[in-house]
Amino acid sequence: MKEEVQPIREDLIKEKERIDDLEVNGFRIIQNPSFFCFGMDAVLLANFTHTRKKDKVMDLGTGTGIIPLLLTAKEKCAFCEGLELQEEVAEMAGRSVKLNQAEDRCRILQGDIREVTMNFPKAQYDAVTCNPPYIKESGGLHNDKSAYNIARHEIAVSWEEIVRAAAHLLKPGGSFYVVHKPFRLPELMQCLIQYRLEPKCMQLVQPYAGKEPNMVLLEAVMGGGPQLTVRPTLVVYNEDGSYTRQVLDMYGKP
Repeated sequence: MKEEVQPIREDLIKEKERIDDLEVNGFRIIQNPSFFCFGMDAVLLANFTHTRKKDKVMDLGTGTGIIPLLLTAKEKCAFCEGLELQEEVAEMAGRSVKLNQAEDRCRILQGDIREVTMNFPKAQYDAVTCNPPYIKESGGLHNDKSAYNIARHEIAVSWEEIVRAAAHLLKPGGSFYVVHKPFRLPELMQCLIQYRLEPKCMQLVQPYAGKEPNMVLLEAVMGGGPQLTVRPTLVVYNEDGSYTRQVLDMYGKP
């Protein structure tokens, strides 16, 4: 029997916005090309995140809400919250939650990662996720605080501030999942260990076989022991530009 498609409430969509199909249990997401739209890194992070159905999860710097929506759509946790600094972006992500009628399992909050230790109780989450800015504030080219630059540059929050927030939110034994750039791995690891977040699992991501990895997925455990597992490298595209079997399996495609 064909799944019935729910009509879209016109009050949930604003001018210049579009609705994209997440291809997971009928979930959709509202995006505005004027802001920063989600990419493959967010999809890979959501798939890399291993949580239990009873878990409570926080996504730091959630943007469009893509990671909370994917975790909710895949029923990977009991409740997922996303924290977003930019009010307009957070409001749009909140409408995506309503679009999917997922208010009982997902919520978007507007707030500053740097103020997490003041505004959230300690040790309340089983897992924390983050697709952070990859480039240090002093690195790369940027000349404003647009949504795109905030998403890619450490203008509004630094790596250490993100790690400090994750360490505050996590229960003992809870996991912090992050996607980042391999060239910053030594710094990432050092900071995680400083905040008692022990790196436990790592997977490099290559755009094509034989190409240099351009992403790294990391899991760090609050108070975990010093032992790191390195998974086989994930390759995103075949030579013809189509998705590899590994990526298709994430979407449940034949």
